Amino acid sequence: MFNFMKYRYFYFLFSALFIVPGLISLALFGLKPSIDFTGGSLLEVQLTQNTKNIVLNQKNVQEFVNGIYSVSVVQPSGKDQYLIRGTPISNDQKNQVLEKLKAQVGEAKEMRFETVGPTLGGELLRKTILAGVLVAVIIIAYVWSQFQNLKFGVAAVLAMLHDGLVVVGAFSILGKLLNVEVDVLFVTALLTVLSFSVHDTIIVFDRIREMSRKHPRVPFKELVNGAILQTLGRSINNSMTVIIMLTTLVLLGGETIRWFAVALLIGAITGTYSSTFNAAPILVVWDEVAAWWRKRKVTAKRNKIAAV
Repeated sequence: MFNFMKYRYFYFLFSALFIVPGLISLALFGLKPSIDFTGGSLLEVQLTQNTKNIVLNQKNVQEFVNGIYSVSVVQPSGKDQYLIRGTPISNDQKNQVLEKLKAQVGEAKEMRFETVGPTLGGELLRKTILAGVLVAVIIIAYVWSQFQNLKFGVAAVLAMLHDGLVVVGAFSILGKLLNVEVDVLFVTALLTVLSFSVHDTIIVFDRIREMSRKHPRVPFKELVNGAILQTLGRSINNSMTVIIMLTTLVLLGGETIRWFAVALLIGAITGTYSSTFNAAPILVVWDEVAAWWRKRKVTAKRNKIAAV
């Protein structure tokens, strides 16, 4: 029987190889927020008659609408359709942008126009942070109550935090390299990733609890190893169905949901890994530290009695 727990510290080191670069990127560059958080305007246009055969990109759009609309991102959203994001503009300014695009390109049709104020964006950011904290607290309380041991709740949240850091760090790097912004869809994907991580972790924990009841004399490390062996195949098979679907969505989906799918894909992969190779080893390390602490207290007590 393969001993997974023998390499538990290697699993932590492997996770650090993905988390640390993301943390460095977050410290240096942070995330690139969309107008959902900073406030601004989003204009989606369709170029029905590109008579001059001009390729629309951020550079020439900024030239076309110079003095009207400070553009931050331009991305395709469909055939001959483009999303233009930038600073807040009024409805009259939006009409001026369309007229200027028509003059430069040929024909520009408005598909969507949204404006988010900076106050609403700040409120959404605060609610997002609050939601993340509440999720962590509720999960600790729920897992603790179900397994009657604090270490299960802490291990589940640490594995969940691992997945969240990998996703957030990856998007910090993508924001720096590819100008990828984080928006409400990213928040949705992040919360979904956290729930996915806990779901897989609970399956492993439940098997550990079941084996502990059946084999109370078996060392805890061996029980955890046996639980991983019994659940690993199931976890991988379940995750592969999700990973295949998300990979297809990333490759063939539209531009507007592509990064949402990328966030879910990263989370699905790291969630499968963390539930088995982070959460379970954390339980073993916790148990070893607790045993060492008990032994230390007993030794100190004996020394105190001997001294008397």
